[in-house]
Amino acid sequence: MAANNFVKAVKKKWNDNSLADGLLVKRRSREFVFNIFTISLIIGLCFAILYPIIKIFPVIFNDVEDLGSPDIVWVPIRWSVISFKAAIRLVFGNFVTMAQSLLYSVVIAAIQVFVCSMAGYTLGRIKSKFNDIIFILVIVTFVVPPQSLLISQYLRFKQFDVFGLFKLFTGSTIDLINQPITLFILAFFGFGLKQSLFVFQFRQFFKGLPGELEEAAYIDGCGFYQTFFRIALPNAVPAIMTVSILSFVWNYGDTYYTGYFHPKGPYLSIALNQTFASTNANNVVTAVQTWYDKPGATTFAFDAVKQAAALIYLAPLLIIYFLIQKRFVENFERSGIVG
Repeated sequence: MAANNFVKAVKKKWNDNSLADGLLVKRRSREFVFNIFTISLIIGLCFAILYPIIKIFPVIFNDVEDLGSPDIVWVPIRWSVISFKAAIRLVFGNFVTMAQSLLYSVVIAAIQVFVCSMAGYTLGRIKSKFNDIIFILVIVTFVVPPQSLLISQYLRFKQFDVFGLFKLFTGSTIDLINQPITLFILAFFGFGLKQSLFVFQFRQFFKGLPGELEEAAYIDGCGFYQTFFRIALPNAVPAIMTVSILSFVWNYGDTYYTGYFHPKGPYLSIALNQTFASTNANNVVTAVQTWYDKPGATTFAFDAVKQAAALIYLAPLLIIYFLIQKRFVENFERSGIVG
């Protein structure tokens, strides 16, 4: 009897161990397949994203007379930096234009951060029956295409006046088209590039701010503006950093507002569009042939110089991203954009 019980116990334990081993193998097999699928998906996405960047290297670092050869796929036949030299000479010169574009983007970003943070704080913290209506209007401003407002904005700045005062004292209005102040006015009054999105982001962030901070500030005698500048704004570093970076990047590459309201301004985005317009291809190729004694350069040289110029144009943005990528991702997650 005891022997039979022992045999049954051994069989039961064996069956239990076999079942546990089977479940473990099954679970590990699922994890292995899932990991393989995830890694393959990540590699595929990375390749799809990086492929255009990888593809331009054998073009911009190749000798301009060898471009178009079927033998060139990934490695240049003769290494050369003529494309970069031509791009610098055609567009960048002494890089004054790039410095001016960077300065413009920084100033516009600072204005948008200041205006949008105050608007977002008001919408997120002040209790008013009109706040919901104003917030809906902000969302509508974001949804409405900027092209639909172009004619009215253009005419307003073409015949700029403040309550008829300029016309009353001077006899005529002021033409602000092709003046740099126009872009700053748009940003200051909330009509800059993607500015309604920034108001929404600040509003979401300040809405989640603990009310005890404001109550403590009011007890200490702070008013609305003191509370905003001393309490709310210092705690809004994640939202400020996110909005600053997005505003800087978008304004640095903007061609819509700069193209219509200040087309003759020193903006790198406009200079690139004008220099590398399709109608200017022959001029670029001729310049390369003349400057660098490359009579065999063809229209492929135009594409190479254009891509080299685009890479130089993106260099400041890439440097900024690599310097602050970790902090930027953390701040983006903690800002109101996902809440």
